[in-house]
Amino acid sequence: MSAPHRVVVAVFPDVDLLDVTGPAEVFAIANREMSGQTPYQVSLAGPDGGQVRTSAGVRLATDLTFGEVGDRVDTLVVPGAVDSGGAPVIDPDLVAWITATAPHARRVASVCVGAHLLAAAGLLAGRTATTHWATADRLAADHPDVTVDPDPIYVRSGNVWTGAGISACMDLALALVAEDHGERLALAVARQLVMYLKRQGGQSQFSVPLWQAPAERRDLDELRAWITANPAADLTAAALAERMCLSERHFTRVFGKETGTTPAAYVEAARVEAARRLLEGTDEPLERVAAECGLRSVETLHRAFRRRLGTTPAAYRRRFRTAA
Repeated sequence: MSAPHRVVVAVFPDVDLLDVTGPAEVFAIANREMSGQTPYQVSLAGPDGGQVRTSAGVRLATDLTFGEVGDRVDTLVVPGAVDSGGAPVIDPDLVAWITATAPHARRVASVCVGAHLLAAAGLLAGRTATTHWATADRLAADHPDVTVDPDPIYVRSGNVWTGAGISACMDLALALVAEDHGERLALAVARQLVMYLKRQGGQSQFSVPLWQAPAERRDLDELRAWITANPAADLTAAALAERMCLSERHFTRVFGKETGTTPAAYVEAARVEAARRLLEGTDEPLERVAAECGLRSVETLHRAFRRRLGTTPAAYRRRFRTAA
């Protein structure tokens, strides 16, 4: 049996709890799934010995100090922290330790706003990276030598991986498991975690319901939820206006004011989102996908995917198909 991968997760005051525990749990379940083997040895390293208080108030016990990590690191995981204003916390001592330790690691992975720490350490220069969508603009402004893509849930650039916001840390960790031990183990871990699916890195951080901010009108939020749940229904502006007991003209004006988009554009985005899920998780023919999502024809499905995703339904399915 080969030696276990030594995973070192950096922890420090006010670190995001899930950034630490999410990947650790993925690696722990990978160990459990590989009966009789221990492919991962996970350690928490902190600035000092003892406990570290996370942003959630939960305290984590460190296994060793930064100075005790040494140069035998397979995977260095760097989570993040934000201050009370939502800005990434950049501690110079932590950055210096990352700069010194990263060259000894086979790979380095940041979680959420941990990408700002990697950038400050010079590890993202000339690379493409992602981070939490709320801090992506700041990362790009602070580090113009980094190509920041705010959309994917994770990005790999050589031996440096960057993950998007919060829960995407588990998708990133699953991708690391897949790289080390194959897709079968990664999918087994995903099943144990009851994750909806093992998402591929290029998939968006956003879905239509998540990306749209809540409206001031509750009835409009309820309508948007209904649209998402019923993409094949009659979703013309006239039908939606009737559902809200408004004139079509007044409905269109209210919808635009509350959402910043038109009813037609929102409906198309919701239908493309529904089509994405079917393409990722089923083998339904494109004609059936188009019908179930309300896009009616393969031609309309193609046009919508080209317009919104810059690809074709078939190419999307080849890249992101996840069902067994």
